[in-house]
Amino acid sequence: MNELDFALDTKAIDEEGHIEGLAAGYGNVDHGGDMILPGAIAKGMRGRKSLPMLLFHDQKRPVGVWNEFNETDQGLVVKGKFSLASADGREAYALTKDGALSALSIGYNAIKEKVVDGVRQIAELLLHEVSLVTIGMNAKAQIRRVKEIEDILTKLRAGDRLQEREWEALLKKQFDLSNAEAERAVRINLKGRGDLGGTANAADFAERLRAALVD
Repeated sequence: MNELDFALDTKAIDEEGHIEGLAAGYGNVDHGGDMILPGAIAKGMRGRKSLPMLLFHDQKRPVGVWNEFNETDQGLVVKGKFSLASADGREAYALTKDGALSALSIGYNAIKEKVVDGVRQIAELLLHEVSLVTIGMNAKAQIRRVKEIEDILTKLRAGDRLQEREWEALLKKQFDLSNAEAERAVRINLKGRGDLGGTANAADFAERLRAALVD
């Protein structure tokens, strides 16, 4: 079985362990000289309802399951959930959330491939699993969004109140703030103004956030 690694960026992971990411990027050459061509995974994924989520490609260490797949122009987007009932699942969840696991890696067999100008172009592959690993070889694939952010944005659009940790998660993802910067923004803009979730509408909060970031 072959392996290809893809860098990931864990901005946030929800408390239930849902995660979404680009497991395989198309059209760019990774550090190992390999390139997955658009459409390479589609045939092998027909009829598949799930893929194992492993830790370091170790079949004895399943940490969850990938159960949604979508081929885009960028590559294969996968959605899944950590198995928080297992020790390995909880460990993988914590390490990914902390950034210690910084890559996705696919385990596959190449069906059609050729070498062009020193680059191995993979035109068709059979995907077996998607693992969490420490170092990625392809900068294109990354965890782009997790369910928590989708839920927070839904609440915000509906006018529902957000809690302190939800504001922090949103700021880290949407404004690309660090943990410390997000916590500072929330402290300056929301704390001491009554109910954290209900004191500021979006425009008011955005204005005070801009002021805080230039302090």
